[in-house]
Amino acid sequence: MANAPVQRMSQLMVKTLRDDPADAEVLSHKLLVRAGYVRRTAAGIWTWLPLGKKVLANVERIVREEMDAIGAQEVLLPALLPREPYDATGRWDEYGAELFRLQDRKGGDYLLGPTHEEIFTLMVKDQASSYKDLPVILYQIQTKFRDEARPRAGILRGREFLMKDSYSFDLDDDGLAQSYALHRKAYQRIFERLGLDYRICEATAGAMGGSKSEEFLAPAEAGEDTFADCPNCDFAANTEAVSYELKPVDAAGVPAAEDIPTPDTPTIETLAAQLGVPASATLKNLLVKVDGEIVAVGVPGDREVDMGKVEAHFAPAGVEMVTEADFIARPDLVRGYVGPQGLDKVKYVADPRVAPGTSWITGANKADTHAKNVVAGRDFEVDEYVDVVVVEEGDPCPKCGTGLKLDRAIEIGHIFQLGRKYADALKLDVLGQNGKPVRVTMGSYGVGVSRAVAALAEQTADDKGLCWPQEVAPADVHVVAAGKALQTELALEVSDKLAAAGVRVLVDDRAGVSPGVKFTDSELIGVPQILVAGRRSADRVLELKDRRTGEREELTVDEAIARLTAR
Repeated sequence: MANAPVQRMSQLMVKTLRDDPADAEVLSHKLLVRAGYVRRTAAGIWTWLPLGKKVLANVERIVREEMDAIGAQEVLLPALLPREPYDATGRWDEYGAELFRLQDRKGGDYLLGPTHEEIFTLMVKDQASSYKDLPVILYQIQTKFRDEARPRAGILRGREFLMKDSYSFDLDDDGLAQSYALHRKAYQRIFERLGLDYRICEATAGAMGGSKSEEFLAPAEAGEDTFADCPNCDFAANTEAVSYELKPVDAAGVPAAEDIPTPDTPTIETLAAQLGVPASATLKNLLVKVDGEIVAVGVPGDREVDMGKVEAHFAPAGVEMVTEADFIARPDLVRGYVGPQGLDKVKYVADPRVAPGTSWITGANKADTHAKNVVAGRDFEVDEYVDVVVVEEGDPCPKCGTGLKLDRAIEIGHIFQLGRKYADALKLDVLGQNGKPVRVTMGSYGVGVSRAVAALAEQTADDKGLCWPQEVAPADVHVVAAGKALQTELALEVSDKLAAAGVRVLVDDRAGVSPGVKFTDSELIGVPQILVAGRRSADRVLELKDRRTGEREELTVDEAIARLTAR
């Protein structure tokens, strides 16, 4: 192990804080600022201070080692990108307001890259001409940009963030499946080495496109994703990817549909109360506009519509709620009393729970009137079935039927089988063995490098501060000189010996700082081992404390060095 220079806190640019930042909402934000790892530059933009940069670099190193281990080749592409490739794939518009767009002095359009599928595709198009050049996996670790409407949670959701993005290029779908499997295993090794608790969850492709997609989620209260986990089988999925099986029922015994007067019942709650029926017996019909065209979305009355799912289904088309002006323009659409039967020139999309044969109480398309015994497939047709309800705790597992558990999590990785979406748009072909062009198939794979730092802080911190895993920590041991000259002299001596043996050392040799402040800072900063030169320094006896467990023991200098160098 190579010698590592001692980091002396008397010289290190680190300023710890006793109080949480006023704008901090989550634990990682509070602690990373208080412990002197990061500082806010602007909304969603962060500066990494020396200790933070070391942790970030350690995450990068682990990611890089595991990517290299699967034969991936590292490159570095620009962050400032031309508009044209993104026009070719449609993502210049599809990305919407989150894309940082800018112009140069000549009026040329550019963007700050959120992901680099287009640019990697063009690079391979330039470099690869034959089947002999493939397969290939390329990656970079680079700053990405996203114009978040509300940057929050410190480095968890910023407008600038560090990410590893890799891309596989294969001749056929079997090759893509192999590249995908390689990344999946590499990601498992990465997150295990980082010390993260994580779940692999089914996911939707979103703006990335493609077919198969999985997320790596780190359970945490600060997470913005909700995932469903089955306690009985191995099913786990982002709630946006949870599906419900379409189960038609026999409606032979259901009477004919019948209008019933229901004055002053424009909501599901007022309707259910007046009729004395559960909300689940009613059919809720939400009207939205998809690129200006009105679409009705039907779900059981006791369920909420997940607009994220609706938007994902119709993407890249824009989705918005209907307005008062829309109702005025369409007097046949009676607000609060819309039903799917007899809708004219309105596409009807329904959740699979509105299966053929199911009977409902729903709007009669007349003021103060509903209809009962309205049967799907008999009295109205569903143009398209789409899972659009908000998943709830206890919903049946799609694999085994057991009630699902819901948890919050931080997305730390995402892998996609993109297929030929980008290769088609940018005409990425190579000559096959038969001399004919072969359209290349792609995969895209991301790891949130800076986000992983925040996820680790969220999962491993305790009531005293940060508590880093060994391989990620900014040092292996935090040596604390309890104050007097003798303690400081011994602390520096031991630090030099440890560093000479390859141990990464952070030593608190600050003069004029009380032992209590030093001890508090050592726990806040979160290095795995804390070695204190204190009251028994004259006997050359130190106290070694495990930051995570709190266990302490007294060791001689030689014993302490032997213990720490053996790790």
